[in-house]
Amino acid sequence: MKKVLISLLAMAFIFISVPAFSADIDLARTSTVETILKNKELRVGFESGYMPFEMTNTNGKYMGFDVDMAKALAKAMGVKYVPVNTAWDGIIPGLVTDKYDIIISGMTCNQERNLAINFSDAYIVVGQTILLNIKHKDTVKTYKDLNDPKYTIVSRLGTTGEQAAQRMIPRAKYKSFEAESEAAMEVIQGNADALVYDLPFCQIMQAQHGNGKTIFLNTPFTYEPLAMGIRKGDPDFLNYLNNFLRQYKNDGSYERSYNKWFKTSDWQDNLKE
Repeated sequence: MKKVLISLLAMAFIFISVPAFSADIDLARTSTVETILKNKELRVGFESGYMPFEMTNTNGKYMGFDVDMAKALAKAMGVKYVPVNTAWDGIIPGLVTDKYDIIISGMTCNQERNLAINFSDAYIVVGQTILLNIKHKDTVKTYKDLNDPKYTIVSRLGTTGEQAAQRMIPRAKYKSFEAESEAAMEVIQGNADALVYDLPFCQIMQAQHGNGKTIFLNTPFTYEPLAMGIRKGDPDFLNYLNNFLRQYKNDGSYERSYNKWFKTSDWQDNLKE
């Protein structure tokens, strides 16, 4: 009787396990990893213009912190790096419709975007800061001081900078721009009172154009992890990316790239105007 019972249990286990195992194999076969390896190329979606993450140099080539990481990812996979420069407002739809395999574009992993796509672990954490016109240096000390209808604040359309401005400084007048550099120049030229944007960008704009014209309030007032975005339902690709990040961050590659783009300014001479 015991032998019969054991046999029945074993058969039940087989019938239950085989379909699940088969489903796992099918899932692995449909992973973006397999498509990348088959096509021998990694298509990376981004929008050039976000310093120092993705930019265009004077020779028309793409460069920046994210570009370094994307190239390293392609090299680790043994495939060709294929940059796909695209407009920010269509970057998530472009991923979903398979115009590229991954987004590496200084994208904040927030809850709204996470409903549409999946994210890797964060590779850097930034936050919103304030680039302030110098005429307010004695009256504005934090973002809270700007929460008044007499101030005009600016940011880029469709970004977490815009969201933070509207959510956390709701009483101020708000104006959006298609490009963060345009918004920054409004403040630098005195046409707006403050820019709300990511710390690295505000830091660079202050160094490049802000001397005697702006004040950089460099304490972030939001928490914003940047991550790589992929299509939903692909655990194999997600696993690969997170393992890649651990290696990239601990073999010296991440530190070399970070020091180049965030701690020096030599690259700015090669930046396309």
